[in-house]
Amino acid sequence: MSISTGPVRPPTDFQEALSKPLILASASPRRRDIMRQAGLPFVVRTSAAEQELDTATGRQTQDASGIDTADNTAACFALKAARLKAVDVAGDCPGRLVIGADTVVSVDSYLLGKPIDDSDAVRMLRLLSGRSHQVITALVIAYSDGSTVRLASEDYVTSVVVFRPLNDREIYQYVESGEPMDKAGAYAIQGLGGSLVDRIEGSYLNIVGLPVDKLVAMLHTLGWSLQEAKESQPSDEVH
Repeated sequence: MSISTGPVRPPTDFQEALSKPLILASASPRRRDIMRQAGLPFVVRTSAAEQELDTATGRQTQDASGIDTADNTAACFALKAARLKAVDVAGDCPGRLVIGADTVVSVDSYLLGKPIDDSDAVRMLRLLSGRSHQVITALVIAYSDGSTVRLASEDYVTSVVVFRPLNDREIYQYVESGEPMDKAGAYAIQGLGGSLVDRIEGSYLNIVGLPVDKLVAMLHTLGWSLQEAKESQPSDEVH
């Protein structure tokens, strides 16, 4: 199956997709909860695509794409990962709009993904202690007509999070809670990790993992109809 990065042409089946429930290409319970709370009709289809750039242990962003600005490189990585997820699922779900999302944390010249073990989580939290970092979530909307996957829209949102100074006792106690282990940057702002944060700038939901206001704006630009999608959602796809 081929992939097109050009603008989506409006064939009949694409127009029909605009009135159907969305497909969320993510296993993240946080993204699922945000979509549900926003009243968006959707069904989850987990992507088997693997991220090609490993940020679990942190790597210098200059090595990732030759861009010296950490935020831009982080956005490039997040967009690439979100595309992989969306394209992977869209190929199996023709005639539907597929949402791919990926969140990364950027501090200095490092990208932080999910920690690989407790020691990695401790390392990340020490790096974030008492300073600011950026949280970038990329959104990609893909569509397949059965033979070609098209990237209909993509964008990203950046928020700034400032941690208060943390001592090792606090860090180890938080890591022992288990919460950091499946979170980019090794913390969950909506959970116990919120106590580590001094302040934020920008979208809170972006930090959680899905800037739903940006997603809705992207969908509206494509012509997607919330009301029609709700009316057409089968009962077995209700979330």
